[in-house]
Amino acid sequence: MRYYYPGNIFDHFASSSPTSDLSHEVEKPRRQFRGLRIVQTLMMMIWCFQTVLLFIAHLVLSDWAPAAPPTQNSFFYGDYLNESGNNELHFIGMKLYVDSAEQSVLSVRGGNATLQCRFWYEPVPSSPREVRVKWSWLPAAGGQETDVIVAFGTRFRSFGDFRGRVQLRQDFPGDAALVLNKLWLNDTGRYRCTVVDGLEDQSAVVHLELQGVVFPYQHPHGRYHLSFLGAQQACKEQDSTVATITQLFQCWKEGMNWCNAGWLADGTVQYPITQSREPCGGARLAPGVRRYDRLHLYPNHYDVFCFSSLLQGRVYYLQSSHKMNLTEAQHACQEDGAEIAKVGQLYSAWKFTGLDRCDAGWLADGSVRYPITRPRSNCGPSEPGVRSFGFPPPQHKHGVYCYKLDTERV
Repeated sequence: MRYYYPGNIFDHFASSSPTSDLSHEVEKPRRQFRGLRIVQTLMMMIWCFQTVLLFIAHLVLSDWAPAAPPTQNSFFYGDYLNESGNNELHFIGMKLYVDSAEQSVLSVRGGNATLQCRFWYEPVPSSPREVRVKWSWLPAAGGQETDVIVAFGTRFRSFGDFRGRVQLRQDFPGDAALVLNKLWLNDTGRYRCTVVDGLEDQSAVVHLELQGVVFPYQHPHGRYHLSFLGAQQACKEQDSTVATITQLFQCWKEGMNWCNAGWLADGTVQYPITQSREPCGGARLAPGVRRYDRLHLYPNHYDVFCFSSLLQGRVYYLQSSHKMNLTEAQHACQEDGAEIAKVGQLYSAWKFTGLDRCDAGWLADGSVRYPITRPRSNCGPSEPGVRSFGFPPPQHKHGVYCYKLDTERV
């Protein structure tokens, strides 16, 4: 093997004639080369040894060595160095808890409701912490979850239709209960209590239901004339709202048996059957709440199931010496300081106050009905309920049911 060195030693060989001088000059660079190789080998061994030591140290530190002291921030977290050399947030201190003592609350229209929510820390902090509390609401009919109230300390802001009707109770440290006043029919649904402290947030859910009554309603022209939007408007005009599946199911458990399909608040079409029979899904089909496939909301037409709750007034049968047509009935209620009752109001009075009258009377929509809580002969079927004569010509003569608002309860 030929080695090449700076200065080209073969040129030097050619210029030197004595043999001893030639041997001396050739041996000298060879000794220099061997020394250089030894130095390079030693440096390589040292580098390899350092690499092995660093690798062992990394394994030891990542698997067995205690983590480096965290860098505290303004909350309960610290920064740690993970295996890839990146910083990660890890929980290092107190933990926030949020809970509700009641999973569901039952109230009535016009009443008040308190939705329980409490938060606390473990371990208990040495001083009070400022948190942000937010209540949000998902309607029973479905849709988007919207804000009800947001509070930070003693400052709060309410939103939408809840403005002026809601507040936080704050009776004790950690109390985030929501107080709702003058409940509306559409206030039912799922309420979420969320507590936020720094980077951490926890929540609890409470369901609000109203006591009430579900009743089927038809268009004056007869069966299956209501679109979904028309059904919403029809219930509203009768002092009620479109029923939810939960409300219809509850009425079915109480014995509601109705073979005409009707809209519900979520846009589905269903009907309750307690006695199976051929025209209502088949005699072999078990009792229950029957459901149509989900339909388009606009071109299809059905009846509707409406929901009403406790009234802020009273319904009564107007005593009169003679029967009246529809126009006369409206004027008679006005002269008595009232207004002609709506269908939802009559059902509510039957349900909550036990209104029982075996006299047919006009209602605001032009229908003629009467409420029976104690079935008896000559007063319709053997079950309690609100009887209907449909929508007779407005010139026909009947009695009238009036509704008078109780101003002290509003």
